[in-house]
Amino acid sequence: MTRRSLLLGIAGAAIVAVTGGWVASRQGAQQTGFVAPALAEDAATLPDIVLGQDSAPITVIEYASYTCPHCAHFHDDVFIPLKRDYIDTGKVKFIHREVYFDKFGLWAGLIAQCGGAPKYYAVSGMLYATQNDWIGDGKEATIGANLRKIGLKAGLSKEQIETCLNDQDRAKALVATYQKNAGADEITGTPSLVIDGVKHSNMTYAELKAILDAKL
Repeated sequence: MTRRSLLLGIAGAAIVAVTGGWVASRQGAQQTGFVAPALAEDAATLPDIVLGQDSAPITVIEYASYTCPHCAHFHDDVFIPLKRDYIDTGKVKFIHREVYFDKFGLWAGLIAQCGGAPKYYAVSGMLYATQNDWIGDGKEATIGANLRKIGLKAGLSKEQIETCLNDQDRAKALVATYQKNAGADEITGTPSLVIDGVKHSNMTYAELKAILDAKL
């Protein structure tokens, strides 16, 4: 699959209110497509969830989608060594910003953020590491069930999971945050990096390491 591109206005509006369809998918019902109301101008936006020390000299922001294969590869091949060598050692402050190409990516985002900041990076890592497994056959019922299993594995209760998946206000806030941030940074594909305010396209760990070492 080629690197995925964004259509900020279309993609954002198309995924605002999809959580209601998840309840139906759990019961085996099929949906014909997105419910796509306009995003409210006053929709709340959410703060970044930071990994690493606030005092770190370099800030790396990653824009990624849970349904993007290249983002899953980035997590395995780049993020894991980046965390080991730079984030855990206090050299880099890392921020993961979610991009939503489809309702399944938004569902995954609702699961990732369901446990709050303390669980966020652990759950998002699980989503990338097991991307092929939870997407499975691509059917709504399959994906819904698999994402629930990930939530349970992460220590969330069934009640927490259902509350998060059916939180329309939270879904709108996630989309509004995505639109605001990705629009401001002129993001056109995933994964994309913003390193100390400078945008970069997808790269290998060796390429990223060279940029970071030069800054340090």
